[in-house]
Amino acid sequence: MFTIMGGDGKEYGPVNEGKIHEWIAAGRANMQTKARREGETEWKTLGDFPELSQFGTTGGSTPSVVPELPVTASVPITPVSFSPAVPLEQEPASRWLRLGAALLDGIIGGLFVLPGFCLMFSAGMFTHADSPNGPLLFAGIGTLTLAFLALLGIQIYLLTTRGQTIGKKLLGIKIVNFHDESNPGFVKAFLLRAFVNGIIASIPMIGAVYSIVDICFIFREDRRCIHDLLAGTKVVKAK
Repeated sequence: MFTIMGGDGKEYGPVNEGKIHEWIAAGRANMQTKARREGETEWKTLGDFPELSQFGTTGGSTPSVVPELPVTASVPITPVSFSPAVPLEQEPASRWLRLGAALLDGIIGGLFVLPGFCLMFSAGMFTHADSPNGPLLFAGIGTLTLAFLALLGIQIYLLTTRGQTIGKKLLGIKIVNFHDESNPGFVKAFLLRAFVNGIIASIPMIGAVYSIVDICFIFREDRRCIHDLLAGTKVVKAK
């Protein structure tokens, strides 16, 4: 994957070799266009990359698909402009915003299940009563179950359609696909990031260590936790 420096001085990408080939063929880039390989910091010309040099010459001329002006023409040849084809990379969400969103989701979850627990407590379930109030106990269990399912449904809907939980939505951050920053959908946003990650975290002994390491990964430069790497996602500021 490569990041391209456009004629407007802005960065575009990351894009694969096939997309770069299309841009060269369309006259939107040439072998002198600046590019940087993913994971590297040095900018080079497209012609400096062996895997890209096959798409054109490494000289300073423009691609053959761009008509050349006669030598006697008085109009100067201007560089090929680079029109936006890939959205600019969105700013990663800060560690504090991600922590705040997680805390908000926990508080909201607690508020959802609180009525059910209160009913169960009133029924004597947590006070070691000899004969708990049966109807009140069942009402508490029913309320708790319905509240949990309602909250789960809301969170899954938001994750699937927006890449957000309630907490992330309130703080203006969202989950996107790592490479193209599109909506990750149900499989990545919920199944891989939340469900599968939760199963791993629930494994006795191993799960506790995994959870700590998962959280510590937020201090990487790209701020991607293990569950982000697992799902191929990242968390950015919502526009």
